[in-house]
Amino acid sequence: MSTHDVVITGMGATTPLGGDVESLWEGLLAGRSGVRRIDDLMEPYPHAAALPTKIGATMAVSPDQVLSRVQARRMDRCQQAALVAAQQAWAEAGRPEVEPTRLAAVVGTGVGGVGTLLGQDDLLEERGPAKVSPLAVPMLMPNGPAAWVSLEFGARAGVYTPVSACASGAEALALAARLIRAGEADVVVAGGAEAAITPLTVAAFGQARTLSKRNDEPERASRPFDVSRDGFVLGEGAGVVVLERADFAAARGARPLARLAGYGVTSDGYHITGPDPSGAGQMRAMLTAVSTAGLQPGDVDHVNCHATSTVVGDVGEATAIARALGGDVVLTAPKSSIGHLVGAAGAVESIITILSIRNGLIPHTLNLEEKAPEVELDVVSGEPRKGDVRAALCNSFGFGGQNVSLLFTAA
Repeated sequence: MSTHDVVITGMGATTPLGGDVESLWEGLLAGRSGVRRIDDLMEPYPHAAALPTKIGATMAVSPDQVLSRVQARRMDRCQQAALVAAQQAWAEAGRPEVEPTRLAAVVGTGVGGVGTLLGQDDLLEERGPAKVSPLAVPMLMPNGPAAWVSLEFGARAGVYTPVSACASGAEALALAARLIRAGEADVVVAGGAEAAITPLTVAAFGQARTLSKRNDEPERASRPFDVSRDGFVLGEGAGVVVLERADFAAARGARPLARLAGYGVTSDGYHITGPDPSGAGQMRAMLTAVSTAGLQPGDVDHVNCHATSTVVGDVGEATAIARALGGDVVLTAPKSSIGHLVGAAGAVESIITILSIRNGLIPHTLNLEEKAPEVELDVVSGEPRKGDVRAALCNSFGFGGQNVSLLFTAA
């Protein structure tokens, strides 16, 4: 491999299925769902009963129970999640000894510290400006998760925060790979974090008619590619990986988990929330990822889909995949189990993609009882599927026409 090849040496996650990568993977293979009723989060608000959606996918382990009390009090929930996942990834990578000016941090988020923003606004209105926290700004700013991660490890080669809606976490990994390939860093801690399950966000997504209303069956609500899908389930969590220049990792004796071989970042230029119905931008992202990896479309065995369980989005993505890669590729959709983690989705699902490559096992898509007739590709359902996964794409698409595809291969 060339000196600019990029490998993954550590992974960390906190998700609706558990507080680490192992519990995430075990939960996926066991077919568990992290979706539940969230009445307890909505009840303090006067119009909670009027919310049409009353379900969500909250983190199984609250990050403030993992961090010290002092740390947790200074951070918004999404920042806490980012730091917990980053600590796990750094530990698995063997805590690399790297010159601080050669270490960067890239952590994306779609919304940032919305919980802090809303809470502090309530304090301002109810008790006056003297009660607003002096830490409110660093807690609510979108670059907060990346900043805390950089402080944790002393990263001085740059701190970056992609804010590209649901593609933020995936774009963070793409940017990290670019930094390494450009020679600007030897090691990058990268990922995504989100904790935006609030009455405002639930109401806003509900008004946009994007959320599932299957309140009486939370575990069956997220159903990508199924004929009865009726919207996504809002989730929260974080996923972080350690990326390294391949020869740097080899020199210190690190064992790569996978290779981030290619990436594609494109934009639709079509609509603020809706994807281009032609799928052109999504196709270009996938084909660019394949091309930068030096592969051909037919070399891709598996796609970890963005598939959120929306009526339009799932079919559009499946069509774009078929046109870009052909009809033999195998799909899965983890949001059926963990909900939609928004800015954290691409990073967490990249971790799942890497685990599929390493274990030769593709988790199944929950709740896929009758596949939509427009989806002609092979979607894993019923139980996990064994098989040799040599090259896999992870797709993330977001409001604003953001498209990111990452191509992973065995190290």
